[in-house]
Amino acid sequence: FFFDPSVHEMSKAPVRVCITGAAGQIGYALLPHICSGKTFGPDQPIILHLLDLNIEAVQTNLKGVKMELEDSTYPLLKGCVTTGDATVAFTNADFVIMLGAFPRKDGMERKDLLAKNCGIFKEQGALLNTVANKTVKVLVVGNPANTNCLIASECAPNIPKENFSALTRLDHNRAIGQLAIKANALLEEVQNSIIWGNHSSTQYPDINHATIKGKPAKEVIDDEAWYTGEFIPCIQKRGAAIIAARKLSSALSAAQGISDHMHDWVLGTPLGRFVSMAVSSTGNKYGVADGLIYSFPVSCAAGKWTIVDGLAINDFSRDKMKATENELMEEKTMSMEILKA
Repeated sequence: FFFDPSVHEMSKAPVRVCITGAAGQIGYALLPHICSGKTFGPDQPIILHLLDLNIEAVQTNLKGVKMELEDSTYPLLKGCVTTGDATVAFTNADFVIMLGAFPRKDGMERKDLLAKNCGIFKEQGALLNTVANKTVKVLVVGNPANTNCLIASECAPNIPKENFSALTRLDHNRAIGQLAIKANALLEEVQNSIIWGNHSSTQYPDINHATIKGKPAKEVIDDEAWYTGEFIPCIQKRGAAIIAARKLSSALSAAQGISDHMHDWVLGTPLGRFVSMAVSSTGNKYGVADGLIYSFPVSCAAGKWTIVDGLAINDFSRDKMKATENELMEEKTMSMEILKA
């Protein structure tokens, strides 16, 4: 009996992966992760639903992306739909990665940005509610990601709240990277940093529970001034620093963060290791208000995330966690007023 791994590899049914804002630079950087099996597993066939604005130039760009995917001959890619119609894109979707959002423009108040995005995510949440699979997993990346995720979830009552998450894995990975550089350690030797709260400059990168080469990170890097004065602001403002340097927002690293987030959510985290995901705060044991999408340390197994409980929180951490919670509460209040209007 001759075992042919290629036959075995294709025995799974394809999953439908929808990407919104797919013609943008994050989408372009993300597609190789998804199509090569890095995101959902080396034996998981994929059908892509690529959605972007129903404008001729954007749809032409999307067709060009589809041509490149055809030319890349990914064995796992079993089909690709490009569309400007969200109903088509979301129909029977198993996973939806929401890159698309209204960008902040110069001189724009946060309330104006929230108003623009409330409209988008209210409409897309309602559509997900009716046409996507009821087991769909949704990752919101477009900013303000946590609150956009909350709005989509609120407008999709048929989909479990735990199936919505927002991206803070990019921030988490940034923290791991900076710790590895500072400690002159290998990336795989750095574990369990945490991003608490909002994907904004109020986020709290916490290394109190991180380890480097199995030892507490704060013992390995015994430098509180560096931690509070350099590391925390560096992670909080890293996105802005990349825009200042490249004149473009993070794409390569954002795609890696998205791929890592979905991989761990679907396929699980290694035993004893946790990662950061912005998820429903309802029922958490850290005193964070219910009803928010807030980034916590989580572990994942069998397609489900669980907040890691029982981590000691000092006063410094508590203050930082509260500040980012307050910002999320403000965003929620503004958004709910806009949705009612």
